[in-house]
Amino acid sequence: MPTPTHLLYLHGFRSSPHSTKARQTQARLHAINARRAAAGRPAVHWLCPQLPPSPRQAMDEVLRSVEGVEPARLALAGSSLGGFYATYLAHRLGCRAALLNPAVNPARDLRAQIGVLTAWHDPGTSFAFTAEHVHELRDLEVGDLSLAVPDPWRYLAVIARDDEVLDWREMAARYAGAQCCIVDHGGHALVNYATEHLDAVLDFLGVGAPA
Repeated sequence: MPTPTHLLYLHGFRSSPHSTKARQTQARLHAINARRAAAGRPAVHWLCPQLPPSPRQAMDEVLRSVEGVEPARLALAGSSLGGFYATYLAHRLGCRAALLNPAVNPARDLRAQIGVLTAWHDPGTSFAFTAEHVHELRDLEVGDLSLAVPDPWRYLAVIARDDEVLDWREMAARYAGAQCCIVDHGGHALVNYATEHLDAVLDFLGVGAPA
């Protein structure tokens, strides 16, 4: 597998590039890039945009940001709703994705969130999540959500049985055949991500070594 030139991290619903897992991933990639520089290798570019509330707009913006990047050179990571987005992008573009407690059916689950919401990392910022946004999520579904995702070899899924937001059984069924790491503890936030899962995520995506 060619070494990626770009690593795109997609945050979850109401989240941001300031999420703990995003910052931990960026910090680890920074250390890897330092070793790559010492070995005379080019850096892997970090992309972690603030995603707008509209799923359609979010994916349009992301696709523009990676236009011209070869699929084999693009690595994706996504948490929760970001995992749903990463699944859509991996399927559309033909690249690999690491998913952290990925949302399987956000159109169903987020319907109850329609209204004016605040951002987790900036409570002073509010945004409207609408019925149209729910319809846009349905447009991004890859195949039948009750079946295993197509081309499961593209995915690594880290799934916590004690996820208090999403059903781990639904996640495991959706990513059957993928490289699944199903763990007992960590919760929806995967609080042990940096110590127990991050290295495996980067290795799967091909950016874990400075070669």
